[in-house]
Amino acid sequence: MEIDLIAVQLFTGVALGAVFVLLSTGLSIIFGMLGVVNFAHGAFYMTGAYAGVFFLALTGNFWLALAAVPLLIGALGLGVERLLIRPLYGRGPDYPLLLTFGLGYVLVEIVRILFGTDGVPFETPALLSGGIDLGGLGYFPAYRLFVIAVTAVILLLLWLLLARTRYGLIIRAGARDPEILSILGIDIARVWLLVFGLGTGLAALAGLLAAPMRSVNPEMGVAVLVEAFVVTVIGGMGSLLGGAIAGMLVGIVVSLTALWMPEMSTISMFALMTLVLLIRPQGLFGRGLAR
Repeated sequence: MEIDLIAVQLFTGVALGAVFVLLSTGLSIIFGMLGVVNFAHGAFYMTGAYAGVFFLALTGNFWLALAAVPLLIGALGLGVERLLIRPLYGRGPDYPLLLTFGLGYVLVEIVRILFGTDGVPFETPALLSGGIDLGGLGYFPAYRLFVIAVTAVILLLLWLLLARTRYGLIIRAGARDPEILSILGIDIARVWLLVFGLGTGLAALAGLLAAPMRSVNPEMGVAVLVEAFVVTVIGGMGSLLGGAIAGMLVGIVVSLTALWMPEMSTISMFALMTLVLLIRPQGLFGRGLAR
């Protein structure tokens, strides 16, 4: 098999992994800080894609949609946490899980009512519609390289936020012992609110970026939710570094498997998850159940 074909497929896997990284990062942030397994995460991803369709139809400007969609869906996440999830804190993990599970179906039905049950097209931005010469490896779609670059920038900004700012220190401390923060006089409820909004905003951004590469339809969040949980479990629940590495690893494995055995491409991620869990039940960078 020619090396250029393998290289292009490898880049395709990295681009796919970039979407997985954004999804799993949002999922990990919410779980790591709030302890909430957000089953509406796929629905927020789908909502982000449809919000992009709406903004693109309204303004014709992809770049405006890229800036507005994460903010809009992030604001929706703020409302969900404040009005629906917050009253369930302290009642056990099953209550937020069931609520977000039902919320996902509600969001899907709202989208079906507003946009119909059929998929809608999402064109690649004209500026990114061509290919980029990778030297002797041939051409690769410019938009996929753009997705990789955006994900890298987002991860860098998140790292700076969590590792180099006072607010990041509060988030990391709250993930380990929220009671200590309350004793120190920090409004932990406000931190939880902003973290949930950040997580849903990342899911929406992933949906918008994936829209030109995947079909936009009301059910698009169902399959991707499973993929996001696979990536999160492989990386370790609550681990941002684990989610980033696992997302890229899953994307590459799925892409390369599709090259040699297309019928096994979907199964390959579950095989990888099984292998990782047999070796490290807590995931690559997880801390286990006791935190």
